[in-house]
Amino acid sequence: MTHPDQPVRVIALMNQKGGVGKTTTAVNLAAGIAELGRKVLLVDMDPQAHATLHVGADQQDGPTVYDLLLDPSIGLDACVRRVDDRLGIVAAETDLAAAEHELAAMSDRNQRLARAIHASARDDEFVLIDCPPGLGVLTLNALAAAQEVIIPMQAHFLALQGVGKLLETVRLVRDQVNPELRVAGVVLCMHDSQTSHSKAVVDDLAAFFEAQRDTGLPWAHARVYRPAVRRNIKLAECPSFGQTIFQYAPWAPGAVDYRELAASVVAEWDRAVRGLGSIRGGRDALSEAEIRVLRGQREPIE
Repeated sequence: MTHPDQPVRVIALMNQKGGVGKTTTAVNLAAGIAELGRKVLLVDMDPQAHATLHVGADQQDGPTVYDLLLDPSIGLDACVRRVDDRLGIVAAETDLAAAEHELAAMSDRNQRLARAIHASARDDEFVLIDCPPGLGVLTLNALAAAQEVIIPMQAHFLALQGVGKLLETVRLVRDQVNPELRVAGVVLCMHDSQTSHSKAVVDDLAAFFEAQRDTGLPWAHARVYRPAVRRNIKLAECPSFGQTIFQYAPWAPGAVDYRELAASVVAEWDRAVRGLGSIRGGRDALSEAEIRVLRGQREPIE
């Protein structure tokens, strides 16, 4: 986005397994950040269009992300529908599934979304991208556009094994497509903190990330985000009303958890932005992790 004095945090929410809370997290984290007074854009890259349905957006009401990817002349701004004053969405549609085939022969097929975001005159401070499960052209577009990946997952043994494959996917994309990409961390969804199995998985995950601190890998600064999002029926109900959890049940446990999670994401961003201001003023140095978070200010893609 073309605002040199305002850094933009672009986050892809990714998990190759369906049903783990990825779309729920994308929508409600975006809404939670907007509730804090920040401007947020949610991009639905999943042909199932669940994020679009979740916020009650009409798939037929103007261009969608499918049009954006296939016809760069349309531009990002024309595709945004308002959810509220601070939250917008670029909707998906079922035709998006055909984009994998239609983009296959195009040399810039993985960079379409990144170019659209960089060319936009919008002033969103956060861009959250809901990725489809699996690693195809749509997910690669999201990862090419993002600075960071957040992995929503459940604290189950098999899910823990899947995280290793996800991290390797991010490493490959960083090496071949987007050298700025890093893993910000994991969000625990549908969480039951009372079971010993969940506690063991969370402990293993936290210990793994701690052991990676000086490796230089894309997940060297990753963490387990707190709080974990508790299992809550209201989170399952609100999409059927086309509402976020904050509209549907603002003080349900799920709303409380996503509100705190949003505050944590915003707080770490504010700390990074303050560090950038210090560098510009010739004062304190910015840490390597904070520099990476701000690389949305890199030069537009040629």
